[in-house]
Amino acid sequence: MSNTNIEEVLAVPDWFTKALSAPVETGALEVEGATIRFRAWGPVGPGIILVHGGGAHNRWWDHVGPQLAHRHRVVALDMSGHGDSDARTSYEMAQWGREALAAGRAGGIEGKPILVGHSMGGMVSFVTAHEYGEELAGVVIIDSPVFAPTPEEEAGRHQVAFGPKKVYPSSEVAKSRFRFVPPQDAALPYVRDHVVETSMVAADGGWSWKFDPNFFLTVHKEGVITHRPRCRTAYFRAENGIIFESMMDRIRDLLGPEAIIAEIPDAGHHVMIDQPLQLVTGIRTVLSAWESL
Repeated sequence: MSNTNIEEVLAVPDWFTKALSAPVETGALEVEGATIRFRAWGPVGPGIILVHGGGAHNRWWDHVGPQLAHRHRVVALDMSGHGDSDARTSYEMAQWGREALAAGRAGGIEGKPILVGHSMGGMVSFVTAHEYGEELAGVVIIDSPVFAPTPEEEAGRHQVAFGPKKVYPSSEVAKSRFRFVPPQDAALPYVRDHVVETSMVAADGGWSWKFDPNFFLTVHKEGVITHRPRCRTAYFRAENGIIFESMMDRIRDLLGPEAIIAEIPDAGHHVMIDQPLQLVTGIRTVLSAWESL
């Protein structure tokens, strides 16, 4: 491959640059004793709440949110224990759901929002659809094991990741230690770089990651997955993600016959990292289908 072709492959595309330069508002609110921070795009009105996965934060959506904001208000929050929001002594899926709903209201969403949740955020969205379904216009779940422990919980409990808080001597050392959970090699390099850069925070003695390493230890979700959600539901399985085809029959049964279920081709579990445009297309398609009903 020539140097020119290599430069073309590595070049940051216009769509990504435009997304990151799109006008964005930031804000914060208190939910049940913790400060919750959020980012918002688009006109005030009907909207979408983006819910990140375990160990992630709202900046994972920086290149996705603006592409959904042409007709919607889009709010991406840092759940407690993540990003720049406060930590708690314990965590609950339903509580994270209340944080998402409150952030949506504070962020300018009017009426019933649509939750879009990835991985552990998909579980949060699923639980919220059971607990507060009458307050939602729908939920979109992305490659989430809605009836089983999330990959973040498994990694933490087996001490594969999310151990005691680590401080690295420099940002470069921290960047070199960054790993996706669950592991994923496939990634658009400019997306990965942005996520890594926005995942670090200055700490005494160096740099650390923006999450509470204990977030996975107390996550209450029992008793909410035996009946169907109380709002419209869509489910995206990543072709190369963590949800095996053998698991899909149970997911289809949990979500019911009216749920929209689709697969994102060539996508790893962290879909917004390796196939963000396909993810945006899928979400837009679901929104259009629901709006036509």
